Amino acid sequence: QVQLVESGGGLVQAGESLRLSCAASGSGFSISVMGWYRQAPGKQREFVASIYSGSSTNYAGSVKGRFTISRDSAKNTVYLQMNSLKPEDTAVYYCTFHSPQIGDIWGQGTQVTVSS
Repeated sequence: QVQLVESGGGLVQAGESLRLSCAASGSGFSISVMGWYRQAPGKQREFVASIYSGSSTNYAGSVKGRFTISRDSAKNTVYLQMNSLKPEDTAVYYCTFHSPQIGDIWGQGTQVTVSS
């Protein structure tokens, strides 16, 4: 069974940085797309960033220029470097992988809280 394990969330002040990591356990599968979503209290889950196997990336407009997504395909790991954090970035962040063999896999979520 494939699982995603996230780490790196926490409480920071506005303007500071955090780096999230998400690693997939298991074997026998490939991953085409890795991404991050977030869900703030009382709001719907929203797209943050994605990275494809060829390393092309996409970002939500609200994080472009502040967040950077990267991946280590050999380790089945995706990272989200978050700089210049704002209080409105406060949310539970979820990683997600798409595997042609398995489909979509979601992590359990990690809390990011940015104080003003």
